[in-house]
Amino acid sequence: MAEDEQSGIAPRSFLTCVTEVTQLLGFGDVTMEPKGRHARHLADAVRKPLLERASLPEEWYAPLMAAAVYDPDPSFCRWFVEPAVYAFGRRRVMAALVDYLRVGTDAERAGAVRAWYSAHVPLHADRSPAYGPGGIRDPALDETQDIKAAWLEASMQVFAEATDLQMRHRVLLDLHTSRAAHIRRWAAAADHEGA
Repeated sequence: MAEDEQSGIAPRSFLTCVTEVTQLLGFGDVTMEPKGRHARHLADAVRKPLLERASLPEEWYAPLMAAAVYDPDPSFCRWFVEPAVYAFGRRRVMAALVDYLRVGTDAERAGAVRAWYSAHVPLHADRSPAYGPGGIRDPALDETQDIKAAWLEASMQVFAEATDLQMRHRVLLDLHTSRAAHIRRWAAAADHEGA
């Protein structure tokens, strides 16, 4: 049972998360559509305004990450990941996804796996005013080697512990083939634990 269900708090949904982002942007009521399409409509409405900002307030970070993780479509979660990467740095975005993978619900873990791919979005000075004058960006914002190692470790842990075969499959597909030695060691450990 998810923590939200245990505490009596309604579980989050993509609609809830994207509505929070639209409210932060100061959007008024957006025309209501059927529930599934309404969330996508809101996401489409905030995409461009998020990228057009040179910076985003700190209090927008968690709602953007939640919207990225709860977006059920791996192609569209980028609409939240990309502005977060530009505004807060790839390092911080990836670290949040590692946290979701480590301690999130199964739905959040699946969302983190979907969003992880988008966190690798190439950064271009002409794509966002988040870059300083002359296309300058602090390289520390995007240094991720240790975060990628943490993702690999968390992925292996989720794979070893997950009872949901779909979750194990998602995590396995996300691992880079260049990590073949890690995967073999991981698979051997998982087989050993299961024996």
